[in-house]
Amino acid sequence: MTKRILAFGRLKPHHLEQLRTHFHVDYFDHLESADDPAFREALSEAHGLLGASLPVTSELLDDAPHLEAISSISVGVDNYPVDELTRRNILLCHTPDVLTETTADTGFLLIMASARRAVELANMVKQGQWTSSIGEPHFGTDVHGKTLGMIGFGRIGQAIARRGALGFGMQVLYTHASPKPALEAELGATHCEFDALLEQSDFVCVNVPLTAETTGLIDADVLKRMKSSAILINIARGKVVDEEALIEALSSGEIHAAGLDVFAQEPLPGDSPLTRMDNVVTLPHIGSATHETREAMAQRAVDNVIAALEGQQPPSPYNDVTPRG
Repeated sequence: MTKRILAFGRLKPHHLEQLRTHFHVDYFDHLESADDPAFREALSEAHGLLGASLPVTSELLDDAPHLEAISSISVGVDNYPVDELTRRNILLCHTPDVLTETTADTGFLLIMASARRAVELANMVKQGQWTSSIGEPHFGTDVHGKTLGMIGFGRIGQAIARRGALGFGMQVLYTHASPKPALEAELGATHCEFDALLEQSDFVCVNVPLTAETTGLIDADVLKRMKSSAILINIARGKVVDEEALIEALSSGEIHAAGLDVFAQEPLPGDSPLTRMDNVVTLPHIGSATHETREAMAQRAVDNVIAALEGQQPPSPYNDVTPRG
């Protein structure tokens, strides 16, 4: 029997061709909702799902009695009920490693752009408002030599910290992670309590996954404990930060600025106060959005699902489920 895969999202022809040499493939290139009737019909016969940004629910799983594996084109897995997938013996795969450096580039881009007011001042030039020499009202703040606080210290957080410590002479603090002696020796990093990091950091960079425990982690109380000169960077998930509290903290001067690639609602509504604040750099969730990295992510997802459905260990499994084959 030829197994059946449901693929959705933007896949290149060569990815689809590779899948079709192994499986029957139903490709939904413009899937807007899991409620799409054709998708639900195909789901009833599917052994594998491959794609990104589709929330998987218990109801959806009930309609997929043959499902063996899900291969997500992402490193984050907050769209998936991991415990339930494991209980149902459905293997979940993701795409770590291949996006680490590119996403870290984005994180450090936000550090630089928000510190040096790059977007605000570039817009001033484009709008014809640069009419005299730049003076103190347009000055930014240094990045080199400052203290970089990492909330979460996984692959991406470590890559950002390397850029800061080795490239810009920054003192690195980290929390919400187990102690990492080798990295401490390499980078001069210090493991510390959450409160100490907030009090000492010039840049607070959020890198934790979205879970029940981290939802709203950066709330009004946390923002109050940061330096008034501090800059918040979020490349994790929008809901890790209480957006209303952040807007208030930025408006009142409680913190200096923010660089954000993720938001509670995406796309960010055009009427959000964040779109009108000069001390906020907003990006449209571009963390891994380069040609090279998206190609690598899609290829890893394809390799994952082929291995999983053929009974082999995939390159990047997430949960502890043995491939059925």
